[in-house]
Amino acid sequence: MKPNKVNEIMDKVDSFPSIPGAAAKLMALLDNTDSSAEQIEKALKYDAGLTANILKLSNSAYFGMMTKIGSVKQAVVVLGFKKLKELVLISCIGSLLNKQVLGYDLQMGELWRHSIAVSVAAEALVAELKISDSEDILTAALLHDVGKVVMGEFVQKDMEEIWSVVSKGISFEAAEEMVLGMNHAAIGANILKSWLFPKHIVDAVRWHHNPEEAPEHSVIIDVIHVANILSLMIGIGLGSEGLNYQLIPSVTERLGLGTSNLESVASRTLQAVNELSGLLECG
Repeated sequence: MKPNKVNEIMDKVDSFPSIPGAAAKLMALLDNTDSSAEQIEKALKYDAGLTANILKLSNSAYFGMMTKIGSVKQAVVVLGFKKLKELVLISCIGSLLNKQVLGYDLQMGELWRHSIAVSVAAEALVAELKISDSEDILTAALLHDVGKVVMGEFVQKDMEEIWSVVSKGISFEAAEEMVLGMNHAAIGANILKSWLFPKHIVDAVRWHHNPEEAPEHSVIIDVIHVANILSLMIGIGLGSEGLNYQLIPSVTERLGLGTSNLESVASRTLQAVNELSGLLECG
């Protein structure tokens, strides 16, 4: 590990952009089942860009609405709080993730496309496993690799040393930690802590590569792990890491997932991701 590298990385975390105020207020309202459509519409009143993004997403072919959604109030009624919260998050993190990430060899938009793919795969797993409370799983899926935005420049500088470690049969994420003192999953967890996300979402981001190392097993960590690997297996977000990660058998066993389940989820993900991947930055 290089001296002072961890301090440099954490300084970048401290200066990382926060979720825009209007979006943060809206997400808080959507967390409260007592909120009204009028309150939600009022929260968006002065953010035309975010409103436009939400309506564009609501009317995308992915949702297959029979009638056009023309207002936030209508979106609340038709989509519900849970789905609307997901759309707010999607529309706001696009600007953070829809960029080239040096070090991981992810070209413009590929990290964003991978995040969308993992979200789609997680949603398909939720349906496959009949998980009723899935909102936090989808949030964690969208944000699982946000740490790469910070870590990219550090990985690029020490790529030769990282690959020297990887060549010995060590995972890319473990090599990051050995060389830099931190890895992208840990940095992502720190970013989510700074955004005041709940601990179980922070933990899902922190342990998505290594569910068995988490202090406690949880469905959310297991689902994000599987969704991430499936997205890489279908070729979305490989970058310089490639397929240096594998599904952990104990995780698929714990979830009760067989080969047919995994193939079904992978197929549905590939079909849906192109519809969503190019969508939207926060206004």
